[in-house]
Amino acid sequence: MTTITLSDGRGLDIDDAGGDGTPLVFHHGTPGSVTPLPQIAEAAERHGLRMITYSRAGYGSSTRHAGRSVADVVADIDQVLDHLGVERCVTGGWSGGGPHALAMAALRPERTAGCLVIAGVAPYRADGLDFMAGMGEQNVAEFSAALEGETALRANLDGQRPGLLEADGPGIIESLSTLLPEVDRALLTDDFGEALATNMHEGLRTGVDGWLDDDLAFMRPWGFGLGSISVPTSVWQGSEDLMVPFAHGVWLADHVAGATPHLLEGEGHLSVGVGALDEMFTDLAATW
Repeated sequence: MTTITLSDGRGLDIDDAGGDGTPLVFHHGTPGSVTPLPQIAEAAERHGLRMITYSRAGYGSSTRHAGRSVADVVADIDQVLDHLGVERCVTGGWSGGGPHALAMAALRPERTAGCLVIAGVAPYRADGLDFMAGMGEQNVAEFSAALEGETALRANLDGQRPGLLEADGPGIIESLSTLLPEVDRALLTDDFGEALATNMHEGLRTGVDGWLDDDLAFMRPWGFGLGSISVPTSVWQGSEDLMVPFAHGVWLADHVAGATPHLLEGEGHLSVGVGALDEMFTDLAATW
């Protein structure tokens, strides 16, 4: 991992798998970090994709950008790509990374050949979407606090952070008990659970600023329109998801211009991705 200095003086922590594959900028979940999940990295390599990850502002070693919008990530990724000498890429995001992948597709179509959204959050004020309907109790409390403002949200996240910092894979089940259907719980008892815990530990190592700024950004206007996206985009969502409910995926599939929907019965927030990475990356690589 390398920390680069951005034009405004902030540091951004990045990781580049290297090689001559098609560059894939992958946006981590909320909370999360630059630390690659081996299952994703290995699938990317199988499909000729060069995995590039980063910690969003406020996570891990990346400097906070208070008040950032979802769209603000694009300027950061421009500088990551410039630093690496990459002209174009494909992009993907899981959960809270989904909106940031969509920002690349919307605002940098000249640099973004294809987009993948896995269990991605939809906009809070989306017409026809009840944002919190179907969410587990912990996420309802978290996003309700976000609507109250930074003080209330910070108190909520500070309360969650110690449990996640100490958790291994099975410990995540205990810490996020209201957000995990059985199909997701099963994944957290194996290697994926340990990798996800490591990813979260790095993101939350220095505090909750990145998590807080993600949540606040999701509840405000994102800074771009989904209907203008011309980049080929795949939207994946599972019917059993308690973190980002199924209706979010349905809404995105209906409102992202040219989206290809993969709305799967019986899958959760984690299982929808882990079980289909090869298909996802086959489709994403084909956009190149």
